[in-house]
Amino acid sequence: MRSSAHLLFLLLFSLSIIASVSSWKRDEFRTCNQTPFCKRARSRKPGSSPLVGTHVAISDGDLIAKLTNPNQEDPVNPLVLTLSAYHDGVLRLQIDEDPSLDPPKKRFQVPDVIVPEFLNNKLWLQKLSEEVIGRDLGPSSVVYLSDGYEAVLRHDPFEVYVREKGGGKRVVSFNSHGLFDFEQLRVKKDGEDWEERFRSHTDKRPYGPQSISFDVSFHEADFVYGIPERATTLALKPTKGPGVEESEPYRLFNLDVFEYIHDSPFGLYGSVPLMISHGKARGTSGFFWFNAAEMQIDVLGSGWDAEDSIGLPSDQNRIDTMWMSEAGVVDAFFFVGPGPKDVLRQYTSVTGTPALPQFFATAYHQCRWNYRDEEDVAQVDSKFDEHDIPYDVLWLDIEHTEGKKYFTWDRVLFPHPEEMQKKLDAKGRHMVTIVDPHIKRDESFHLHKEATEKGYYVKDASGKDYDGWCWPGSSSYPDMLNPEIRSWWADKFSYANYVGSTPSLYIWNDMNEPSVFNGPEVTMPRDALHYGGVEHREVHNAYGYFFHMATADGLIKRGNGKDRPFVLSRAVFPGSQRHGAVWTGDNTAEWEHLKVSVPMVLTLGLTGVAFSGADVGGFFGNPEPELLVRWYQLGAYYPFFRGHAHHDTKRREPWLFGERNTELMREAIHIRYMLLPYFYTLFREANTSGVPVMRPLWMEFPADEATFSNDEAFMVGSSLLVQGIFTERAKHASVYLPSGQSWYYLSSGTAYKGGTTHKMEVLEDSVPTFQRAGTIIPRKDRFRRSSTQMANDPYTLVIALNSTQEAEGELYTDDGKSFEFTKGAYIHRRFVFSNGKLTSSNMAPYTSGKSQFSSGCSIERIVLLGYSGGPKSALIEPANHKADIELGPLFLRKGRSPTVLTIRKPNVRIGEDWTIRVM
Repeated sequence: MRSSAHLLFLLLFSLSIIASVSSWKRDEFRTCNQTPFCKRARSRKPGSSPLVGTHVAISDGDLIAKLTNPNQEDPVNPLVLTLSAYHDGVLRLQIDEDPSLDPPKKRFQVPDVIVPEFLNNKLWLQKLSEEVIGRDLGPSSVVYLSDGYEAVLRHDPFEVYVREKGGGKRVVSFNSHGLFDFEQLRVKKDGEDWEERFRSHTDKRPYGPQSISFDVSFHEADFVYGIPERATTLALKPTKGPGVEESEPYRLFNLDVFEYIHDSPFGLYGSVPLMISHGKARGTSGFFWFNAAEMQIDVLGSGWDAEDSIGLPSDQNRIDTMWMSEAGVVDAFFFVGPGPKDVLRQYTSVTGTPALPQFFATAYHQCRWNYRDEEDVAQVDSKFDEHDIPYDVLWLDIEHTEGKKYFTWDRVLFPHPEEMQKKLDAKGRHMVTIVDPHIKRDESFHLHKEATEKGYYVKDASGKDYDGWCWPGSSSYPDMLNPEIRSWWADKFSYANYVGSTPSLYIWNDMNEPSVFNGPEVTMPRDALHYGGVEHREVHNAYGYFFHMATADGLIKRGNGKDRPFVLSRAVFPGSQRHGAVWTGDNTAEWEHLKVSVPMVLTLGLTGVAFSGADVGGFFGNPEPELLVRWYQLGAYYPFFRGHAHHDTKRREPWLFGERNTELMREAIHIRYMLLPYFYTLFREANTSGVPVMRPLWMEFPADEATFSNDEAFMVGSSLLVQGIFTERAKHASVYLPSGQSWYYLSSGTAYKGGTTHKMEVLEDSVPTFQRAGTIIPRKDRFRRSSTQMANDPYTLVIALNSTQEAEGELYTDDGKSFEFTKGAYIHRRFVFSNGKLTSSNMAPYTSGKSQFSSGCSIERIVLLGYSGGPKSALIEPANHKADIELGPLFLRKGRSPTVLTIRKPNVRIGEDWTIRVM
C-alpha cells in the first residue's frame, strides 16, 4: 500500500502538471534558436552546398545518380539520388545514404502511408537526354514527366526542377539556391557531446546530428499555402528576409497546446508538409516532403537573397522557401498542377483520398467534457427534442471511464451503457466515446497487464517501458509503429473486449500527438525507442496517424468489414484523411478564434484532410450569446460540425441563452440538415478526387486575384459562398463575390452581381451566404430528430440560373453506412437545366453483377431562381404528366419565407432518368 506521503506527492505533482498545461506558456516550447538543427540550417548561406551529380543513369525505370563533393579535403560519403516519374505529372525525388557503405543505421522512412495504387502508377523511364542549360559549363539530364512537363537534374551545381516541356518555364525547383545539407550518420568521436538539453530534459541523441535542409522555389507564384497545423492566415506570410518582423519559421511538430494563440507560425497538433503555390500567371503547383520528424519551414521574403550571386532565371513572382528537418530522408514529391484541383488530385494519389464518412457523421454533433452521467445524457437528448433541434451524435469525454482507463465505464455514473446507447439509437442517434493512447499503469487494469506482458509499449532510451504522465497519471503508450500492435489494438474494439459498446458507438482519439504532461514540450522524449529501433524523433509526427489508423481498423473489424468507421483524431499527418475526421483542437471562445477557424479548416482541406472543423463556441471560456450564435451560423458550413466545451465552462447547450438565441441556433442547425444531401455529395467528390468540401475562393476562381488572400469567406463545394461575421455587434459586412456570374443570396433568393465587393446589411439570423448562378443544389427541407430519420424524405432542387438561363449540379446518395458503395451500390445523378428543360441523367458506371442501391425518394419541389418569363406549368417525361408552377416559399419552415417560382410535386424519382420542360 502506498504511503500517505507518497500519495500526497502524486497529488501535488498531478496538480502541477495539469496547471502547467492549462494555458499557453511560450517558454515551455522550443524556438528555432533553441533547436540546434534549425539554428544550423538557418545560418547557411546561398551557394554553400558543394554537391554535384555524377554517375547519372537509368536503372529499373528510374533516374539514378550519386551526389558527391569533389572539392572537400575530407570528403563525406556519396549520397544516392533517385528520380521517379508517375502518372498525372507527379515527380518523386529520393536522397539517402548509400546502404552499400554501411552507415551506422538505416535512416527511417515512414511506412503504410503511400497507397499501393500510387506505386503501381510508376512510369518506367526509358531514356534521358543531356542538355547544356544557360551558361552552365556541363550538361544537365532531362527526363519525361508528362505530356506537358519534364524533370531536370542539373549536375553542377546540383539542382532538380520541373519545367514546361521543350525547355519552357520552371514550375518547382529544389536546391536552386544551393542550401542543401544532409548530415550523415556516423560513429561518435572522442570528446564529442551529442546531447541536447531543453529545460530539465536531456536528449541523448545516440546517432548524433542527422538533419536535412534545402531550399524549394515556386515559380510564377503569388502566394503559398498549406503546411498545417497552425492558427494563422491562409496565405503564408514571409518568416525571414528584409522587413520581416516574425523571425520564427513555421513549425511542424505535433504538440498539445492548450489555448493556443492565433496569428502565430507555432506548430499545433498536426503536421502535413505539403505546400501549394498559386499565381495568376501560371496556376497552381505543389511540393510535399514525406517525413515524420520535426520540421521547420521558412517562407523567404523578397530580397532575402540580395547577396546571392547564383542568378536564377528572372522570375518576378518566384517564392523561395527553406525546409529543415531533424531526421529522416529526402522523399519529396513535385506536383505540377496546373489547376488547384489538379494538385489535390495528384497529392491524394500519393497519400490516399479522404474516406467517405457515414451519413450521420456529416450532421450535427453535441459534445462536452463531460456529460455527467446517464441522467444527464437523457436530459440533454430530450431537450433537443423539446426545442425541435436535430442532432445525430452525443459525445462522452474521459470522465465516463473508470479511473481514466479506456474501454471501461464508470459503473456508478454509467451503469447501463448499452441501454443508454440503444435509447439514442431508437431516435437514429449515435454516441462517441473517447479512447486516448495513454494506458494507465495499473496492475489491475487488464489492458496494461497484457501490453506489459507482450512488450507492446514504446521504450525509453534505456529499453524499459516508457512511463509518462497524462490524464490517468502514470501511463505508457502502445508502439503503434508495429503492425502487430496495431492489430492487437484494433481487436480491443470488439463487443466482447469493449464491454458496454454497441453498433451505434463510435470513437474519438484525443491526446495522440502523443501528449505527455511531464515530457519535453509536453510530448514524448525524442530518444524513446519504437519498433525496429526507430527513435521517436524520427516517427513523432506520425504517431497519432498510426493510432488513428489502428482505431479505424478496429471499428471495421468490429463490424466484420460491413460498416464504415467514424473516428475523430486530434493529431494529423499525411494520410490521416483515409481514416476519419480531424478537429482543430483546444480553441477559445473569442472572436479571433472564430475568425482563424476558417483558414485553419481551409488549410487542412488544401492538404487532403477534407473532414475537419473547429469546436463551435470555443473549447475554453464562456462565449457571449452573440459569439455563440455567430459560431453556430458559421460552423453549420464546416465539414465537421460539433459543439464542444471544457468542463470548467458554463453549460452552453443551444436552449440556455433565451428564446431568441435558441431560435437562431436552431435555425443554423436546421440549415445544415437541409443541406445534408449537398454536403454528402461533396464528401463523395472528396472521396473520389481529393478535392475538399470547404474550399478557398481561389480554388473555384483561380484567375480572380481578389480571391487569392481572402480567408474570411469560403466556398462549400462549387456552389455556395459563405462569409463569416467576426466582429461583435456588426451592422454591415463587406462581401466580395467573385466575377463571372451573379450570386443569389441564400436567405432571400435576391441576385447580386459578381466581380465586386458588396456592403451587406448583417442580419442576426444568418451569415451572408450565396448560391452561385449556374448551379443546382439538392436539399431536404423536412426536419427530423436526426439525419437517420430523414432517409426516406423527398428532395428539393434549387436551380440558380445564370445569364444564359442554364445551371447544373449533382446528387450522390447510397445506404449511408456500409462499404457497398465501393461495389457500385449508389445513385449518382447529374442535373442540367438548359433551353427551358431540366434533365436528370446517370453518372454512375454500369454495375451489372455488382451490388445495387435503389431509393424510393422523389423530388417534391424544384425552385427556380432567376428564371425569365412567366411559366405556368411543367411537362414531365417520360411520365407525360404536368406539374404546376407557382410562387412558393423558398424554405419550408416556420416563420416568414420569401416566395420564389416553384415546380410543385413533380414527383420524379431521384434514381431515374427524366426531363421536365418549363412551359
